[in-house]
Amino acid sequence: MAKIEGDRDFIAVNIGILTVSDSRTLENDTSGQVLVDRAEAAGHKVIERTIVKDDVPALTQILERWISNPLIDVVITTGGTGLTGRDVTPEAFAQVCEKEIPGFGELFRWISFQKIKTSTVQSRATAGIANGTYLFALPGSNGACKDGWDEILVHQLDARHRPCNFVELMPRLKEHL
Repeated sequence: MAKIEGDRDFIAVNIGILTVSDSRTLENDTSGQVLVDRAEAAGHKVIERTIVKDDVPALTQILERWISNPLIDVVITTGGTGLTGRDVTPEAFAQVCEKEIPGFGELFRWISFQKIKTSTVQSRATAGIANGTYLFALPGSNGACKDGWDEILVHQLDARHRPCNFVELMPRLKEHL
């Protein structure tokens, strides 16, 4: 159970939402819209939203641009985390991430197992950090985006969440630079 205590102020973070798909458009991108709606309802700011084809160079180009943008604190992708030949989001993340956050994918799959049982092994949800920017890759289904946001990200992107959260670490993410 998430614990929020009142002695900390909420801090809105700036988020980029990226849908990885060969077939979606902004008009029919329901999973990207799920993330936008939830992020904004939680009080965060969606700075950019776009769609990119399942292509490692195209995906890494957008990730690198957003990682270098000081106005974006968090990037959340939806799609491309499966096992087919076109699913390349984890490969693109591997090219840009400086540090992995393995617990994110592990926790996502544990949450997902409660709903879809062993089918969760087909998910390669992942997360990492690059240039002080958090990167989270969720599967492309609406349910997966809801689970990833409602069960993990809404809490970890809230500075009031105890005992710890991603937001309180943000000022220290570039200590190595």
